[in-house]
Amino acid sequence: MGQIIKNHAVLICIVISVSLVSIAAALYPGGSLLDMDSEGFDWTKNFITNLFQDNALNGKENPGRIWAIIGIAFHALGYGIFFINMSKKISNNHGAKVLKIVGISNILFTFLIATPLHDMMVTISSTLAMLGIFYITVFTLKTKLHLIKIFCILSMLIFYFTLFLYGLGDWGLLAIMQKVAFTVSMLLVLVLEYFTKQTDYARISPGEQSLNATQR
Repeated sequence: MGQIIKNHAVLICIVISVSLVSIAAALYPGGSLLDMDSEGFDWTKNFITNLFQDNALNGKENPGRIWAIIGIAFHALGYGIFFINMSKKISNNHGAKVLKIVGISNILFTFLIATPLHDMMVTISSTLAMLGIFYITVFTLKTKLHLIKIFCILSMLIFYFTLFLYGLGDWGLLAIMQKVAFTVSMLLVLVLEYFTKQTDYARISPGEQSLNATQR
């Protein structure tokens, strides 16, 4: 049982996280930035961060808050484990070290999104995640995993566009793109977790190849 949990820790964390956040959304009283008097949680108008507040935007007490906080904790843990697992697949020492640091750091900073430090933590955790995905994409582009290459690039473009909307303050479209980015991100994480292996990234770089040739 312990080995099964270890092998599927990322998937387990993501499933638990999505389930708990969905429960939190079902319990959310109502209110969004576009309509303070709206009923319930609208996935196209509300932000996931609305679920972390003591009171909903319509002023009522938010009973789903505790579920959202536990959900983001599992989300942070799952992504942290994912980056650490990917660091073990990357043969490049520098890249592996960066991914390991991103994984450990992001567990803390992503969880802190649910605190009053939300805005700062969104910036830090997003930057770390973007750095990690960027490194993974760079090394994936050197493999023969052609479909995963396309998925990595597509995911990064969606991520960048979502951050652009955040900086622009386009809250209407951002509310939708937040869910799209989260969904694509989770799918990418699961694809990389289950459909890549250490041998995929164990390619000899041109420099190493030339060195080996001169030593023969």
